[in-house]
Amino acid sequence: MSLDVRPASVFEDVRALLGPKSPGANVCWCLSYRIPSKLNNELRGPARGAYVSELCRTGPPPGVLAYDGEVPVGWAAVAPRSDTAFARSRTIPHVDDVPVWSLWCIRVRPGHRGQGVSHALIAGAVQFARAQGAPVVEAYPLDSGDAKVDLTMAYAGLRKNFERAGFVYRADTSSVLAGHPRVLMRFDLR
Repeated sequence: MSLDVRPASVFEDVRALLGPKSPGANVCWCLSYRIPSKLNNELRGPARGAYVSELCRTGPPPGVLAYDGEVPVGWAAVAPRSDTAFARSRTIPHVDDVPVWSLWCIRVRPGHRGQGVSHALIAGAVQFARAQGAPVVEAYPLDSGDAKVDLTMAYAGLRKNFERAGFVYRADTSSVLAGHPRVLMRFDLR
């Protein structure tokens, strides 16, 4: 597989990875951490997709997509932490005042897992953030050791994959996902 990671500016490709099978269904659309909780709770069904469509149109794109040829096979959400719920998080600490970008969701399309897509997405998200002027990229992956992680809850990524990508452990968090603690890791772009 030859992977190409690009900014997520084509809504139809984002929809292919994040959208529901049924148009009226209420799915995350990777908005839960991106927008304030009040707005997140108010946006229902198709309104969630419309919000993401606007993000793709107005820029900067809401993340990156990995492509196998022209087929979107993976997604990673990355944005300035100040524009996300992580800016106000009680469970994910702020370690300093650097205006970091957060990388909080990685999704690989079924049938394409185990082929390096998540690794390409992490690297592509870092490159995207660098191109946008980010000084540091932060992630909050699961510290699961060798334990299996439910795929639906693995969206935060795994510590070992971020370590392979050059991220460095910076702090523990009080966030737990799928029974596994999350850690704060950073990739310094300065």
